[in-house]
Amino acid sequence: MPEHGRWTPSRVEDAALVAGRGRFLDDLDPLPGTLVAAVVRATQPHARLVSVDLSRARAHPGVAAVIGPDEVREALRPFPLSTGAAMPYLPTGVDKVRFVGEPIAVVVAGDRYTAEDAAELVAVDYEPLDAVVGARAALATGAPLLHSDAGSNVATDRTFSFGGVDEVFADAVHVVEGEYEFPRYSSVPMECFSVIAQWNEESDGPGVEAWANFHGPFTMVPVMAGALGVPTSKVRLHVPADIGGSFGIKAGIYPYVVLMALASKHSGTPVRWTEDRVEHLLASSSGADRVMRFAAAVDADGTVNGLKVDLVDNVGAYLRPPEPSTLYRCFGNITGPYTIGAVEIRARAVVTNEMPTGLNRGFGGQQLYFGLERLMDAVAAATGLDVLEVRRRNLIRGFPHETPTGGVYDSGDYPAALELAEKNADMDELRQRRSDARAEGAHYGIGVALVTDPSGTNIGYVGLATPAQDRKPGRDKSGSTEHVRISVDLQGRVTVMLGSVPQGQGHATVARQVAADRLGLPVSHVRVVIDMDTATTPWTVTSGSYSSRFAPLVTSAVVQAADRIAETVRAAASTMLGVDAAELELVDGTVRARSGGSVEFRHAAGVVHWDPGALPEGTSARLYEEAAFTPREVRAATMDDRINSSLCYGFVAEIVAVRIDPDTLEITVDRVSSVHDAGTVLNQQLLDGQVHGALAHALGGAMYEEFTYAGSGQPTSATFLDYLCPTSAETGYDLRTDHVVSPSPLTPLGAKGCGEGSSMSFPVAFANAVADALSPHGIAIDRIPLHGEVLHQLFESKETF
Repeated sequence: MPEHGRWTPSRVEDAALVAGRGRFLDDLDPLPGTLVAAVVRATQPHARLVSVDLSRARAHPGVAAVIGPDEVREALRPFPLSTGAAMPYLPTGVDKVRFVGEPIAVVVAGDRYTAEDAAELVAVDYEPLDAVVGARAALATGAPLLHSDAGSNVATDRTFSFGGVDEVFADAVHVVEGEYEFPRYSSVPMECFSVIAQWNEESDGPGVEAWANFHGPFTMVPVMAGALGVPTSKVRLHVPADIGGSFGIKAGIYPYVVLMALASKHSGTPVRWTEDRVEHLLASSSGADRVMRFAAAVDADGTVNGLKVDLVDNVGAYLRPPEPSTLYRCFGNITGPYTIGAVEIRARAVVTNEMPTGLNRGFGGQQLYFGLERLMDAVAAATGLDVLEVRRRNLIRGFPHETPTGGVYDSGDYPAALELAEKNADMDELRQRRSDARAEGAHYGIGVALVTDPSGTNIGYVGLATPAQDRKPGRDKSGSTEHVRISVDLQGRVTVMLGSVPQGQGHATVARQVAADRLGLPVSHVRVVIDMDTATTPWTVTSGSYSSRFAPLVTSAVVQAADRIAETVRAAASTMLGVDAAELELVDGTVRARSGGSVEFRHAAGVVHWDPGALPEGTSARLYEEAAFTPREVRAATMDDRINSSLCYGFVAEIVAVRIDPDTLEITVDRVSSVHDAGTVLNQQLLDGQVHGALAHALGGAMYEEFTYAGSGQPTSATFLDYLCPTSAETGYDLRTDHVVSPSPLTPLGAKGCGEGSSMSFPVAFANAVADALSPHGIAIDRIPLHGEVLHQLFESKETF
């Protein structure tokens, strides 16, 4: 492993993008004769479909096909769900519509203009029903049912207990409680959803070939195949190298892949559909909003011994796979960075007349840490301790550390990271600023959040939604496998093929660096292929760009494959140099004997291609290796519902200071000190970019972004006039980032993920800072986003009551 700083930080992905040579799906025309689709969407949040008349649309000039509920009902199966909830999900409404924007029909025509015009001719007769908005309304007695066969709006409800919780709470000096809400917001990538699909009638049965800006996880491939009623081998999916960002939500494109495949079947042509921005904000995907209640059992010295958590996720109109995963992705690290020995969890997901939810950056961790870190501030208040001190007293100090829920934290130095964050923040100066502001009648606050940052998800956590006694023997799920393929051509040039489907994180840059280092080559001699074709690219069901998998998993597979290639090259060079292969090393583009003498890497590789008979006995003439890194530390959930839900666990210590204008109540971020421990730093530039990007993303959810609905179920944030996103002007605060390095013993390079940390820590650190600023006025903060209008409402409520 090279010393930190040896590798060049330049990103190989950037040149084409900044020159306008990116290859996005709208730039591609892979199939001749492709027609264009428009989607007819529900205007009612909850209604029976009395009739859907497609006749006028079908008669419109230039229209090739129109499909609606009848065609969907006849041809498709409901998507397979991870629970037994009687809440079937299809890519269109068939009996009812359950949210505004739900697809009802698809029109296929020669161009988008014609398709849109014909779509307006589809006549839908609705029988309106009462709508349900918000998790609390879904749980209310007598609430309208979205799925009548389910008998309830509760899609899943499980309770877990670890470590004698009742006894711990009975012995507590303080029981500290809080109820909190986390909003529904998204990722607003530059490129919206886009699909090209072709239905193929073949001698051995139908198949589907599709191009989509899909980022994974590839657990969705069998979900698509199940809906289509075909084997997974008959679903061929292509993902271009450039997908215009995702941050999680493009995993939710899969129902449209299925829907456009069906449209292709009826039109007899390939079909292209590109989502517009209004459609995206109305009906694509978002992170789940959560209502949660936390309670801590606390000793007199501030030690937290027990935790009770009641989580209710609003997953929207359907329990759309991979939900209810938001509840379980952070199951192993639900106690965060603290030595809490007893935990009780109730985890529920409810359906409402809102857009279905799915992956979003910080998946599950944003919601969890908002509750846990608000609770830690409440513990500090109850015990009279400083918010930093109460956290310091509860930090984990020894590794590996096993949590009550089964997580095994691999490495870390949490106190050192916290100390560095405090030092960089200049806490004395911030406290003086707070004192000065308050003396002037202004508002200034300091907030902190400490989070354990999971990476390399173990998909086995999805099994927790099913009670242990109901899990089928031999059908367990586990693992974090990633595949990589490396080949060397006859001129010694190396190609690395990844199945990780990046969305801008720089996977090609780092994979190139890792392979070059293991093979002793200049990076210019290595190229990386990152576009996906499920028929030719190595992948597994866990593949995809999610849960910060690349650094701990993909690079580990690169190391394994490159090391096998290196072994073959050394064997070939040994015949040229007349020395044992064990005496050879790969360095500076050569294969060099420690005793002296060398040959060029390309010449040694050439022996394998041109003169394989010269290779030592037992050496395969193979410069083509595929590796599947499969860590043994991630297993299926146990019968007592414990699981190590990720392979690696990093750490983030974040301190945020805010100013609040005393007249307008406008909130301004003054300073952020953010310290990350992501294990070995593979590329400092990319690490910094992930931290800065996560902070910007989190700022949106903390201050601006929220999908809102009227009580009637109509969306009130379906354009950028109402769904506000931060700009560069809002990110001009004093940012001080740093890192500590605690290499993971579980990955060859010691690397952990770093793509999500601040997206989980900043929202609650910001909320804690606002709460601190307003604490002299007795105003409590229990939700985000927070901005001037919200603060005005809080002050008015305080005055009223």
